[in-house]
Amino acid sequence: MAFYDNKVITMSTETIKIFDTTLRDGEQSPGASMNTEEKIQIAAQLERLGVDIIEAGFAAASPGDFDAIDKISQRVTNSTVCSLARALDSDVKAAGAAISKAKMKRIHTFIATSSIHMEYKLKMTPDEVIKRAVRAVEYARTFVDDVEFSCEDAGRSDMGFMKEISDAVIEAGATTINLPDTVGFRLPFEIGAMVKEMSEYVEGRAIISVHNHNDLGLAVANSLEAIVNGARQVECTINGLGERAGNAALEEIVMTLKTRSDIFSAYKTNINTKEIYPSSRLIANITGIEPQPNKAIVGKNAFAHESGIHQDGMLKNKETYEIISPADIGLDMDDTLVLGKHSGRAAFKDKLRKLGFALEEEALNKSFERFKLLADRKKEIYDDDLRALVTNEMTSAPKVFELISLQLMDCSNGVPSAAVKIKKDNNEIIEAGIGEGTIDAIFKTVDRISGYEGRLDDYKVKSVSEGKDALASVTVKVSFNGEPAIIGHGLNIDTMLASARAYIGALNSYLSMEGKLKSRHCDSSKTV
Repeated sequence: MAFYDNKVITMSTETIKIFDTTLRDGEQSPGASMNTEEKIQIAAQLERLGVDIIEAGFAAASPGDFDAIDKISQRVTNSTVCSLARALDSDVKAAGAAISKAKMKRIHTFIATSSIHMEYKLKMTPDEVIKRAVRAVEYARTFVDDVEFSCEDAGRSDMGFMKEISDAVIEAGATTINLPDTVGFRLPFEIGAMVKEMSEYVEGRAIISVHNHNDLGLAVANSLEAIVNGARQVECTINGLGERAGNAALEEIVMTLKTRSDIFSAYKTNINTKEIYPSSRLIANITGIEPQPNKAIVGKNAFAHESGIHQDGMLKNKETYEIISPADIGLDMDDTLVLGKHSGRAAFKDKLRKLGFALEEEALNKSFERFKLLADRKKEIYDDDLRALVTNEMTSAPKVFELISLQLMDCSNGVPSAAVKIKKDNNEIIEAGIGEGTIDAIFKTVDRISGYEGRLDDYKVKSVSEGKDALASVTVKVSFNGEPAIIGHGLNIDTMLASARAYIGALNSYLSMEGKLKSRHCDSSKTV
């Protein structure tokens, strides 16, 4: 047996279910909205990762969310597909319809149980809250057998009331009771005590789950403490993505359980850890939100050793300063320089397979064409170049507008100007315009051609790999017609071309999501 904070952990192994909410709670990060194609690719990667439950979205939020959940339900077969629903008939009905085609499906319904939420947000009595929760679970059971109920703001809820409402929803058919620390307020020992008491009270009638936010930087620690005290499901996101300070990071929870098997020998997950790094990079490329360089497990510096003493130790024995092998998370430190302009399609396909990409024929052909164009201009192509290139190709929204060419005037002695040629409906349109700077000139010219006026909210440029000929990755966040900001991505060795592609990419995503944006007028209470 093993010990953890004076607790005895038995040696019988239990599986901890990993409930990934990157596509729902993660998308609530400011500026992290994703189009349908991006969500489908993320869901496919989460399935390869071995996630037990994928919370694919909030079906009642908009037609766009509904459509994405519906398509993910048809694509994913090895993970349960889940939709969030408030404790409202309309929400539950939308969730049931959106996941109807999934092989394994779950409805996750919730209502707040803390006094402050019931009084000020819901304006309901405890008895009314229980009745609403029971109705939601009973209605959800008409669509699925697997129903999860969340006590929103459980971290600040009265224990007696949580027991009362849990009894009621379990009787109504709930199979999982989730105890979210919605505002990230609790300390590990407090979460542990809450989970222990609820776990002992429920006595196996339902699985106890936790969903910890990271406002105090304790989400992962709280999740691990919950596991020790009886939680058998943890809700988390890739890279810890999420609103405010984010959620418990999937990669940190999973790798802690694996690395410290001396302590957590009683627990295992179904996660294929070699897919952790590919999952992290996919999410970062799509959302434009990079993990901090010193982020545990997946940060750029997670396996970097600069200190001379550390380097000396690493050369003699990697275990002197490295408790996790990069290979364990799918990061091959010894095979990063790959391919060139003479590489063939078979070699390209094989390399993508090793990087975790399983492309259909059409997507493979398009990616190979992009690779050849890049290889003509770039001497050395790295794994991260390929990840960025393929991700950009796989997740692009339908191309209503397509950039054909871009010509810029040297603005050192004059007014910055841009001439842009764009294709729409097989027609090529050429326009020119001026701006306060080169980027401004490009974007304003695109606006004139498209007829949509965009407001640039954020603009980021980073080098995908290394070298003077490094591939530039541009991420923009643009608001069109006053709607919430949309992310666009562009890749090219030429930063100006990458910028134009990113802006047009954001426009195409906006047009593909326009129905979603126009209908986003439901209650914004989407957090648990």
